[in-house]
Amino acid sequence: MREISCETISRAVAETICKANFELPADVLEAIAKARRLEASENGRMLLGRIEENARVAHECRLPLCQDTGTAVFFVEVGAELHITDGLLSDAVNAGVREGYKSGYLRKSICHPFTRANTGDNTPAVIHYIPVAGDRLRITYLAKGGGAENKSAVRMLKPSDGRQGVVDTVVDIVSMAGASTCPPVVVGVGIGGNMERAAWLAKYALRRSLDCHNHDPQLAELESELFSRLNRLGIGPLGLGGTTSCLGVHVELEPCHIASLPLAVNLNCHSDRRGEVEL
Repeated sequence: MREISCETISRAVAETICKANFELPADVLEAIAKARRLEASENGRMLLGRIEENARVAHECRLPLCQDTGTAVFFVEVGAELHITDGLLSDAVNAGVREGYKSGYLRKSICHPFTRANTGDNTPAVIHYIPVAGDRLRITYLAKGGGAENKSAVRMLKPSDGRQGVVDTVVDIVSMAGASTCPPVVVGVGIGGNMERAAWLAKYALRRSLDCHNHDPQLAELESELFSRLNRLGIGPLGLGGTTSCLGVHVELEPCHIASLPLAVNLNCHSDRRGEVEL
């Protein structure tokens, strides 16, 4: 049985949070650069260039990519042969959030739903646990900004809506979101399970890098179709028009009840901030 301390976990979480908020992943930078080369609108090319410049300054100056440093969302893969010492894993992750948002001078955005009283340290984090074999601990962090998250949605479709109904609904959700999501967006799509599982799948899909397509050829084809449809909406960079409305689409699918067709769409803005550490 391998052991790992809460202190080690907290330190790693804090470092991952700061890095993710200061540095866009290489695949996102490549996608933005490619989009700028292909963008038909002169204004759109200029805006994508500004996004690239913002990423450069944030990286060089160790500044947040965006003032909205988001809800701290984690997917934590916990090995069955791993033992956490000196406390609970959830406490260790939340301690890392407190330290990371403090040391990185990141905005604390978590508050009581009614009183709006801020918790002061961006906790509690949203933590999803995934049991796995072995003794590893892999932690994936997503900084989920409010603008894009607010436009995410769950739809309980009819089975007769089928694949085409899924495509049309995803396009409709992104279209209605418009400029509110700070496009070009990254789109996570969850299909199947039930209401809450579809939402989980949609967010889980956003863990993937933009150059990583679903291993299932049919789902990879669906991702490609959605990507094409979304980039024909004309929303454009920052919602000001153009041919780049979407940087990537990730689809995850599970079986569902015979009477249901659950669908969820989870959106990220162009600042697709994520980080991963394995301990």
